[in-house]
Amino acid sequence: MKDTLGLYYYPNPAEKRVRMYVRVSFGQVEFRLWNSEHAAIWERHDWIPYADIEAAAAEYKKRGTGTDPLELYDLNVAKRLLADEGVPCP
Repeated sequence: MKDTLGLYYYPNPAEKRVRMYVRVSFGQVEFRLWNSEHAAIWERHDWIPYADIEAAAAEYKKRGTGTDPLELYDLNVAKRLLADEGVPCP
């Protein structure tokens, strides 16, 4: 899906108030979270390269606590959205 902020998907399809935006920048897929109930999330948090998300997921696995970042940030979905828009993906 696409709106004025860019391409997005719903990380939880049952929760339409939260969107995950995707783009390619400097040869990397990047993600940015938007939540209609918490506008500050978009304002305070910049785009996150997938490599940083993978690093966070590795920390999550070490600790065994919290939410696995890979549950929200889906590289395959992002690449499909980007490809459908004709955006070359790394």
